[in-house]
Amino acid sequence: MRSLVFAITLVFITTVSAQEKIVENDISQKAENEIVQWENSLEEAISKSSNEDKPILIYFTGSDWCGPCIQLDEKLFHTEKFTKYAKENLVLYMADFPRNRDLVTAENRKINKQLSKKYNQSSFPTLLFINYKGEVLGRKNGAYMPEYYFPFFEEIVKTYQ
Repeated sequence: MRSLVFAITLVFITTVSAQEKIVENDISQKAENEIVQWENSLEEAISKSSNEDKPILIYFTGSDWCGPCIQLDEKLFHTEKFTKYAKENLVLYMADFPRNRDLVTAENRKINKQLSKKYNQSSFPTLLFINYKGEVLGRKNGAYMPEYYFPFFEEIVKTYQ
């Protein structure tokens, strides 16, 4: 009887593990040839958004200390699926609040603080969509499984157009 229970448990664990890997691999294939293009300044992002008629995704992060931010960066922003989607549909700006102040220019630190205050950003990570006029289109606070972000992105892009 114990052997039967052990065999069933082993089959169950193997099946669940295999299904998780299939879902994970579908979303998290690393972008091999391309990297995500974050704009160097908010001004550049606004100009590009206006010229290309795309919403701006502002990513509030603590790139060198926030565990969920680091994981989101790896499991979402550096995937082939996101890279391709962003290139076609979004303008990206990273509002970084690192502990190592050398990672962000003084000008961007100032702008990032202003953005945080203007949009009532209080947690990391936060994904905020705005148009080139600065009007909020949508927001997600906290970290979720990568596959949960794409329906949100698609809804923003769909209503933006």
